[in-house]
Amino acid sequence: MLADTGIIFGRCLRQTVRSRLSLIFGLLQPMLFLVFFGPLLRDMPLGGRGDSWQILIPGLLVQLGLFSSAFAGFGIIIEKQYGVIERMRVTPVSRLALLLGRLLRDALQLLVQSLVLVLVGVALGLRAPVLGVAIGFLFVGVLAMSLASLSYALGMRVSSPQEFAPVVNSVNLPAMLLSGILLPMALAPAWLDVVSHFVPFRYLVDAVRAAFVGDYTGGTVALGAGVAVLLAAVSMTLGTRLFRRAGA
Repeated sequence: MLADTGIIFGRCLRQTVRSRLSLIFGLLQPMLFLVFFGPLLRDMPLGGRGDSWQILIPGLLVQLGLFSSAFAGFGIIIEKQYGVIERMRVTPVSRLALLLGRLLRDALQLLVQSLVLVLVGVALGLRAPVLGVAIGFLFVGVLAMSLASLSYALGMRVSSPQEFAPVVNSVNLPAMLLSGILLPMALAPAWLDVVSHFVPFRYLVDAVRAAFVGDYTGGTVALGAGVAVLLAAVSMTLGTRLFRRAGA
């Protein structure tokens, strides 16, 4: 399985390297938020720890993982339409490796994009401990593998992008708004703050923000880590089962 995973990872990585436009445009939206929205927060009372960059950039990292990984299943749909998946099914390659190889590529791609985003943030004024940034990258990597796993499973179950896109958009937009990606949920009305506690991405955003200000022992990072591990376990278990059934 490890050898098969390496083969699939290498194939997917070569596809990604050849598709430079997808890498650039995948980073474009959070970069625009960073450049045009970040300066507006400098003099706002954000009701949290850290300056405006330490509030905004961790949220944008999670947003990058949320949107990039959730749409990863588009690639599976295209490969199904061109018969690539069918040709892979008649080989002895591990069905689990077909998923894991893609997940590793997605995590690596997202980490590279996250590094670029943070470097631009540093140029604009972000100051954060190296350990805190590394912890943030770890959270983003786990989030990428979790959401991409579900996205691939959904891509294996639907037959066209027209079926896939509405499902992803219907989940992504409320998740982004309720997780406090752009502004802390402490600024929201009480009822909206309560609702946001049922969105797991909120805990990841809070954890990355705590890491970016160097607060590793306050409990926020630990809670976020617990939610991230639980989300990864559920997502990858469900994704693997659906992927195997669809690929049987």
